[in-house]
Amino acid sequence: MKSIPPRFDRGSFRDRSSRVFYQDGRVCRYLDAGALKEWDSLSTSPLYPRLLAMKRIGSTHRVEVNPETLKPPWVAVLEHDRIPFISYPYEWSFGMLQDAAAAHLDLISAALEEDFILRDCSPFNIQWTGARPLFIDIPSFALHQSGEVWAGYQQFCRTFLYPLLFQAYKGIAFQRWLRSLLEGIPAEEMTRLFSWWEFFRPGLLADVFLEARLERSWAKTERTIRTEMRDAGFPKEFILKNVRRLLGIVRGLRVKRHESEWSDYANERNYSPEDYAAKKEFVKSVCARRSWDLAWDLGCNTGDFSLIAADHASCVVAMDADDGVVENLYRRLKTAQDTRVLPLVMNLADPSPAQGWAGRERKSLTSRGKPDLVMALALLHHLVIGANVPLADAVAWLASLGAELVVEFVGKEDSMVQRLLLNREDIFTDYDRPHFEALLETHYRVEKKIPLVQGGRWLYHAVPKSTA
Repeated sequence: MKSIPPRFDRGSFRDRSSRVFYQDGRVCRYLDAGALKEWDSLSTSPLYPRLLAMKRIGSTHRVEVNPETLKPPWVAVLEHDRIPFISYPYEWSFGMLQDAAAAHLDLISAALEEDFILRDCSPFNIQWTGARPLFIDIPSFALHQSGEVWAGYQQFCRTFLYPLLFQAYKGIAFQRWLRSLLEGIPAEEMTRLFSWWEFFRPGLLADVFLEARLERSWAKTERTIRTEMRDAGFPKEFILKNVRRLLGIVRGLRVKRHESEWSDYANERNYSPEDYAAKKEFVKSVCARRSWDLAWDLGCNTGDFSLIAADHASCVVAMDADDGVVENLYRRLKTAQDTRVLPLVMNLADPSPAQGWAGRERKSLTSRGKPDLVMALALLHHLVIGANVPLADAVAWLASLGAELVVEFVGKEDSMVQRLLLNREDIFTDYDRPHFEALLETHYRVEKKIPLVQGGRWLYHAVPKSTA
């Protein structure tokens, strides 16, 4: 490995024994002496090939380096498979968080059977290749000491279980909660969300109500509860039983399918069969022009066009503000075992910001990867009329991504736009096709445009002037 300055991942600082960095397009991790010893134990144990066979972790190997190039406390370097696009749990659908939680519990169960344990139980340790969850924090695996309790239980509850219970039992999407509470929902807050008679539902009595009481009592004592439990001899079988109990709760949770304003859009989409076929052919003709590294489908809805792009792209990130839409797409991708398309819940009028420690721990949407193809089909009217974003600002934001663009303009005569304008004053004097085309041509060279028959809809393929 070249001895050039590494670029540290700003979210990798909580574990003092290792740190992720990027170098020459590779994802690597420094280890101190303790972390190296644990890596050697894991990589030579029966657990490691088992985890690889489960497809719950990516490949990791030690990199040979000149010891003189390593600064204390680092003594070794690992290299990991690169994740195509980083996402965060507040961008996942219910099913994605549910499957990530189940994957985490599966890992703990497998680890305990080989006398290992996971130190941390954070959903930020899970990333995705398409619809497949992967655990990325390899140094979290540690040898389980006899009598040791499961230290990650509280973290699992706060960041996995409680958000799932909240949506399953209250019907309120968890994403906004996790976005504002990066450490998860405290048990005490959860108790205030439920009436006493609800605590007999699975997961509420033991994991919320009793956990909150225990946390209150521990806060008042100076005793080291964890040490006392270890000294008393906490059997590994108790942890396994608890993990399996939680797995049953997680897998048994269901959300009532709700028809939001746009989640049934595919069933009543405002296209004739001829128009929809023409739209698919237009998108296919642009996507097939070349191979793409990263494509974004903004306002992806059913994901039909994401899948067209996936035939020509290494990775497609499909985004929609409607969590029901993203959930349906995730289930579709999961059934097909698709690893090319990553579905995310994303309100593009309020996309995920940079946040966490110093505003840098979690990256903003646009800082996580530069797309070379952006599709914005039936999106602009939602931004301009639905979210009051000026049309000029919406086009300028698309242009700031620096990618080739497939965009659809939907006229005011379209029934979907009429629904957006229903019972409100039409103040959107800037929203018309001539103005849109003038704005588009400010930033792009329009390669091709075609009209669709219904709704005053037009499709455009545009190339940034900076690269045209």
